[in-house]
Amino acid sequence: MPWMLGPLLGNAALVLTRPPQVLEGYAFPLPFRTFFVGLIGVMIGTQVTADLLMMAAQLPLTIAALVVFTLAAQFGNMAIFQRIGGLDRPTAFFAGTPGGLMESILFGEKAGADMQALMMQQFLRIIVVVSVLPLAISLWLGTPVGSAAGMQSSGSNEVAFGTMIMIALTALAGLYLAGLIQLPASQLIGPMVLAAAINLSGVVDLHLPIWLIALAQMVIGASLGLRFAGVDGALLRRALWLSLLSVGFMLLLGLGFAVVLHAATGIDVLVLLISFAPGGVTEMSIIALSLAANPALVSLHHIARILMTVVELTVLSKWLGLR
Repeated sequence: MPWMLGPLLGNAALVLTRPPQVLEGYAFPLPFRTFFVGLIGVMIGTQVTADLLMMAAQLPLTIAALVVFTLAAQFGNMAIFQRIGGLDRPTAFFAGTPGGLMESILFGEKAGADMQALMMQQFLRIIVVVSVLPLAISLWLGTPVGSAAGMQSSGSNEVAFGTMIMIALTALAGLYLAGLIQLPASQLIGPMVLAAAINLSGVVDLHLPIWLIALAQMVIGASLGLRFAGVDGALLRRALWLSLLSVGFMLLLGLGFAVVLHAATGIDVLVLLISFAPGGVTEMSIIALSLAANPALVSLHHIARILMTVVELTVLSKWLGLR
């Protein structure tokens, strides 16, 4: 995924070493990023086909397994951050959630967690997964995968102007409608569902041109890299090795679930592994697109994981006395 990882690593190195004065007080423009997340949602929606709907009978088992995975990842991470990392209990709990970045930050702030440590661990969870997972899959399979293997998108750079207008309107309409009814991960889900409906209707072909897919990945990568601005070197080193422990634990846990579920459902292990990997919905969907690993199915599981995490945060934080 060079179009996302390049800007991510380049911007992170820039702001961590010698940040230019022009970036002083700069924050990445959220509406700009939101529009491109919406475009990624449209891109995923075009992957929804009748074949995906035929897999519905297998999904209750994988969703049930996802509940167990979410709880196991939560308590495992809490142990890592509290016993090995020395974080206090509220910070360890909310830093250890395997999803729901913004929800974890909001809940953690109310519970009196160390916000700098909490936000760093949550941001690093996504960044480490995005950086490590494609490489880990390549090493596991013994051969490069996705764009590293020379795979090209099935799209085209030649797209009619009218189609480009339809793509942009679908993204904007999806963003508006999802925000209106307050869907979780609305920036991705709204455009994705709307594009899927249009794609299944056969009225318009909304497949994005290759250059727009690359541009969307660059925007997401650049925004992730700039999140390292102002981070202290000592804090970063401490947070990074804890994040590597946490992500390693969750990836191994997810692999175990993927192997068992493959035997039970026949769904490809690679698709299941990406579905259980604890990255952000947008970032994991991009990985699935890059590896041609059923991105619609992957996105569905990550949306479910976010919903489970929000419910889990609400229930367990009260049960553990983290108010």
